[in-house]
Amino acid sequence: MITADAQTLSRALPYDQLINALDKAFAADIEVPLRAHHTVPVPGGTDGTLMLMPAWQAGKSIGIKIATVFPDNAKLDSSAVFASYLLLSAESGVPVAQLDGAELTVRRTAAASALASRYLSRENSSRLLMVGTGNLAPQLVMAHATARPISDVLIWGRRESVANDLAMRIAQSGLTAQATGDLESAVSQVDIISCATLASDPLIKGEWLSEGQHLDLVGAFRPDMREADDEALRRADVYVDTRTGGLSEAGEIVQGIASGAISKGDICGELSDLAMGGVLGRQDDAAITLFKSVGTALEDLAAAELAVQNFSGAG
Repeated sequence: MITADAQTLSRALPYDQLINALDKAFAADIEVPLRAHHTVPVPGGTDGTLMLMPAWQAGKSIGIKIATVFPDNAKLDSSAVFASYLLLSAESGVPVAQLDGAELTVRRTAAASALASRYLSRENSSRLLMVGTGNLAPQLVMAHATARPISDVLIWGRRESVANDLAMRIAQSGLTAQATGDLESAVSQVDIISCATLASDPLIKGEWLSEGQHLDLVGAFRPDMREADDEALRRADVYVDTRTGGLSEAGEIVQGIASGAISKGDICGELSDLAMGGVLGRQDDAAITLFKSVGTALEDLAAAELAVQNFSGAG
């Protein structure tokens, strides 16, 4: 059985290949049962979350991820997300690979946002604002820069020193990157806004958005969390990774429907619609587009299969 730690796995999942793998997976016949989502009380702290995420494709692979999210870990300078992934044969049930689930998660999540951007952002998008400085932030920047000709990156975070450090790391990749303390001004300067935070209250206001921008919302994964306000939903063409997840877990969508800002019918499509051509994505350069991601086990399965293919090819 193949085993891969985070560093090994990252080399097996280059973003150009991973974005394409997700595109194919969203158009394929993959079974994704509703994931188990449990709240784990933390005495004196913020509740944690335990998620069990299975998926399979007949005749190919079965995969399951065990993931935890504990927001208070940030206070301890530790990751909020930990995960393990097991890939098995769908013909025999034999384990094939055990992979670092946290690395798999951040890379497939970033690739899903980049895939959405490929359908929804303007093709000439060159300026990106990254809102958030956690482990997912640099991956989102690199993935978006694979899908679009990103050359300039602004970084906003609650801790300026961390935002500065992240900007320096990103600049080492050849992109121009700098931290900013003025979120409203930063929004006005870019083509794509990507958010990966644990915010409970909206950070991005719809009144700040300009024609042609693409808003990528990744961080708020519970109904009581959100990164953009109702006005952003009202102004944008709204897409989700999956309707099932978006309508049950995505705070912006759940709260926006509850407030009457949008209805279920206002969701233009999900990634499978875009991948299969049932929905065409951006058709107007002046449109504001919004993509809400909560994650799906389909993405994990596609990433794990790609990693094993690349390991086998290398060996």
